[in-house]
Amino acid sequence: MAPKVLCILADGVEEIEVVAPVDILRRAGVEVVMVSPDAREQGEVVGKTGIRIGVDAALSEVGFREFDALLVPGGPAISALREKGEIASLARTFQQNGKVVAGICAAPLLLKDAGLLDGRRHTAHYTTYNELGDAERGQRVIVDGSLVTSQGAGTAVEFGLALAGLLAGEDVAREVADSIMA
Repeated sequence: MAPKVLCILADGVEEIEVVAPVDILRRAGVEVVMVSPDAREQGEVVGKTGIRIGVDAALSEVGFREFDALLVPGGPAISALREKGEIASLARTFQQNGKVVAGICAAPLLLKDAGLLDGRRHTAHYTTYNELGDAERGQRVIVDGSLVTSQGAGTAVEFGLALAGLLAGEDVAREVADSIMA
């Protein structure tokens, strides 16, 4: 059975941070289900630069036990998601159940809210450093056990490949990297 990833989307998401990792994971044979806590009736969110991205379901419509990993892309969407607290709670549940939790760009702020960064190596977008003082600034992607963090849109392919390596195996991730010339 293929690994399964729950990807959280909201209006203002950084589009590259969705498309690159999801594409790489799907090339690696990983099933990715894109959900939103606020999905519009038409089943989409509008990204930071106005690109519309389809949503497979509302967050409330999915069960979490069937997923092996949680993927949270960043961008301005993170501010609204932090206010609700629902995604931080979900990330904590995934971590407590030994599942992979991944955040890129500003998404590690949600992981901080969930208490997942304490004592763990992590990185994030430079605009978060005032809150994430212990983020490793020189690292583009960090894998610390089941926690994966990355700096931002420019690191989205590396981030996706790191996730593919954890979920589908390093050999599969290398094959995907070769196929996309990464």
